[in-house]
Amino acid sequence: MGINQQLGKHFVKLIFKLKQSLGRGHRELITAASVAACVLLLHSIGLLQSLELAGLDQFFRLRPNEPPEQRITIVAIDETYLKEVGSWPIPDANIAQLLEKLNVYKPRAIGLDIYRDLPVRPGNQELRNAYKLIPNLIGIQLLANDKNVNVSPPLGLNKDQVGFNNVLYDVDGKVRRSLLYWHVNNQVHESFALKLALLYLKSENITPTKAKNNPEYLQLGKAVFTRFQGNDGAYVGSDARGYQILTNFPKPKCQSSSGEFCNFRQVSIRDVLADKVQENFIKDRIILIGSTAPSLQDFVFIPYSSSLMGTAKPVPGIQLQAYFISELISAALQGRPLLKVWPDLLEDLWIFIWSYLGTVTTWRIRHATKSFFSILVSCLVLTLSAYLAFLYGWWIPLIPSLLSFGSSAIWMTSHIAHIQEEGKRSKEFLHHVINTIPDPIFVKNEQHQWIVLNEAYCRFIGYPNKFLIEKSDYDFFPKHEADVFRQQDDLVFRTQKPQEHEEQFTNADGQTHQIATKRSLHKDSAGNFFLVGVIRDITQRKLMEEQLKLTAAELSRSNKELKLKADHLRQLAYHDPLTGLSNRKFFAEQLCESLYWAQHNNLVLGLLFIDLDGFKQINDTLGHEAGDRLLMTIAGRLSNSLRATDTVSRLGGDEFTVILRAIPNVQIAAKIAAKILTSISKPVVLDGYAIRVSASIGISVYPYNSQDSETLMKQADAAMYRAKHQGKNRYEFA
Repeated sequence: MGINQQLGKHFVKLIFKLKQSLGRGHRELITAASVAACVLLLHSIGLLQSLELAGLDQFFRLRPNEPPEQRITIVAIDETYLKEVGSWPIPDANIAQLLEKLNVYKPRAIGLDIYRDLPVRPGNQELRNAYKLIPNLIGIQLLANDKNVNVSPPLGLNKDQVGFNNVLYDVDGKVRRSLLYWHVNNQVHESFALKLALLYLKSENITPTKAKNNPEYLQLGKAVFTRFQGNDGAYVGSDARGYQILTNFPKPKCQSSSGEFCNFRQVSIRDVLADKVQENFIKDRIILIGSTAPSLQDFVFIPYSSSLMGTAKPVPGIQLQAYFISELISAALQGRPLLKVWPDLLEDLWIFIWSYLGTVTTWRIRHATKSFFSILVSCLVLTLSAYLAFLYGWWIPLIPSLLSFGSSAIWMTSHIAHIQEEGKRSKEFLHHVINTIPDPIFVKNEQHQWIVLNEAYCRFIGYPNKFLIEKSDYDFFPKHEADVFRQQDDLVFRTQKPQEHEEQFTNADGQTHQIATKRSLHKDSAGNFFLVGVIRDITQRKLMEEQLKLTAAELSRSNKELKLKADHLRQLAYHDPLTGLSNRKFFAEQLCESLYWAQHNNLVLGLLFIDLDGFKQINDTLGHEAGDRLLMTIAGRLSNSLRATDTVSRLGGDEFTVILRAIPNVQIAAKIAAKILTSISKPVVLDGYAIRVSASIGISVYPYNSQDSETLMKQADAAMYRAKHQGKNRYEFA
């Protein structure tokens, strides 16, 4: 196996692995890029050059006929005349006589496409005299190149009246390009065809200038002649020396019934010498004198020479020059399109687009007959597009585009066949496996169609397997259910992650079930993706959950009621029903807890024992109801006089206690007691009477007076009585 074949195999393997690694979303793009790259590689090394040139030739032959060419007449030196003269080259006297006859009818230019670098007696002087009398006469020379030796200009003809007639041959021996200029020894030479065209156009006031957009290009009238590059069109590394152009060969309508190549008016030299040619065939035209005799072998092949069927027929060299001249004049005067090519990047993009269309067309249709007709139509569209572009002067890639399109279609067709075969095996395997599972299971393809269903699923939905295969959810379920199924399927296809979702499922009998479906995505060896769903019927579970929810709600309501009752009982147990302050029981618990906290944190705690002065007199005078309202007012004033951390309690009657937590020193207790006395002594309005009461306060402090609650309470109580005995409305420390 050769190195190139090994490299080719490795390249194909690499592309295949790359396709697999990038996943299904890029399959079409990667296939198209791979095929396009291969085609561009073939194009770059020239393997498609001959085919593409042959395709271009067919476009030339298929193009419609153009109006007859009325500006050029060919004077043919045919085989009959050669036999009559009896020698070659023709004597100078005969050429001189011919030129004199033609000059009488005043042609715009005369082109002598015969080498006259050597005198041919008799008549050499007569020919030299004719040269001088005919300033619009152009002769030929052959410039030296790699294959030819040079042929000098005609003797006696000025340099300005000589053009080279070198011809450029392609790899298949045909002529598709023409030379306008050639530099030899730093001297510019004009071609024979260009000189004659310029003589004709001079009468139309058209002279050669530099193109506005690109000064390196020649402009004649309406035409800009783009210079040929070595890799233009189908060419690969061609010789681009000199100023070459791609020739857009005209196709004038045939003017004669004799011969196949009759695109230009042609008369015999014998008829011209015998004055048998009409004046309008010569006057104001370009007259080309050259050989059409087969024995002289001055023939070339052009695009019109060959066809799909039949033998290629060359054209005389003089007719080739007529093609060149006609193209130049028509482009300059009428703006006839010249043959142009796209930039390389645009051609590459065009080839890639058709490669991509080949993959997309085959992949999306996936039907043998439809794919065949779509491929056939696409090829016709491509060929027609290239042909229409050609008619407007654009040579766009045809063979590479057809090859990339066809190769992509073939590649994708083989890939589809592989996928279908693997899919068939996968379905058989899946069907065998899932039938052993009691839960309903379905398998869908990327088109959301069921492709495998186990017996449990068929029993669950209520339809036989044959009715369900290759159908979708929308064929059997209500739309709102099918919409949910499709949404969940799309989520799995998009994220490629397993999903579980609870849904409603209505079977063939109209019964609706609550189901939990677990969906997951799987791929076989051919890259086919399958969505597998496993269903669990959770209808009974859902009913039980609803019942549990009702029971839980009932329990929650009962618990709430019990909590409210417990809170109410706690309120009654720990709070004074009249003032809302904490009661004796709560006070005792809080005092023990506060002492414990103060002991473990080295804090000072104050205890205030408060007794109202004169409260019994108010009760006796205004009644117990007024006394109760007074107590409620005093309770509010006490609460407003304390910190949030302090606790005020009613022990009973008109006795109150205050626990001062975490005071920095005993002076703080004194300040709070003074604040309380001030607040209590303010008037209280009861039943229209302003009543004033005061209070006596006893203060004991932990740890200075005692370290247990009972002793602190007794000491505060004793201090309170001492305050009463000393005048009331005051406080005393223990």
